[in-house]
Amino acid sequence: MRVIIIEDEKPSARRLQRMLNEVQIEAEVMLHSVEESIDWFQHHEHPELIFLDIQLSDGLSFEIFEAIEIKSAVIFTTAYDEYALQAFKLNSIDYLLKPIDEDDLKKAVSKYKERTPQQQSVTLDFNDIKKLLVNPIEREYKKRFSVKVGQHLKLINIDDIECFYSENKGTYAFTSEGRNYLLDTTLEQLEDELEPYKFFRISRKFVVNINAIDDMVSYTNSRLQIKLNTFKEQDIIVARERVKDFKEWLV
Repeated sequence: MRVIIIEDEKPSARRLQRMLNEVQIEAEVMLHSVEESIDWFQHHEHPELIFLDIQLSDGLSFEIFEAIEIKSAVIFTTAYDEYALQAFKLNSIDYLLKPIDEDDLKKAVSKYKERTPQQQSVTLDFNDIKKLLVNPIEREYKKRFSVKVGQHLKLINIDDIECFYSENKGTYAFTSEGRNYLLDTTLEQLEDELEPYKFFRISRKFVVNINAIDDMVSYTNSRLQIKLNTFKEQDIIVARERVKDFKEWLV
């Protein structure tokens, strides 16, 4: 099965790619803008299935379909309100509301595979869909976390968090005050909830805040070591396979 991802937020695209790998589907290509997608479709054989975000960095993804006739099946991946999406749900394979749930992804993929060959290619009325999104919902990212401290609840502002990390099956937030707080979430869930221009997942264990980075040093095996302003509890290493994306994220 030939599959591509069209998603302007690179952390979200990488997370979806990893989730697809877990169900034995390899996304061959990841595209991040309307312009890039149009150019790619003009010069490549079209895939069987597209995972499509609605709002890209340079416009709505429907502009791709206005410029290019595409018969690929579509699964929407979007932060838009599910009630608006209900109106055209039957015209596409499915839609996945961000942050994408693993079980929902599996069901959407199964729905695609269960379609007959005649049903695999779909034609969507993107003009009707665009009318539903005249007033698009702005993507909201986490601004604060509520954590339990003894018998009390404490609010932590997102800008005060230097990094998130996993340890002993728990997920922790480390603040500029030098405190660790246990969160009721996972790093996978956090990837879609955090502002992608501010936070980056550098490894399976760490997500770092760009504003907390104090220094970056070359490390063994073409990796990088990150030094934060306050966090000194353990080495923070950028995984080798994420070094390239990390460097792009920095600029």
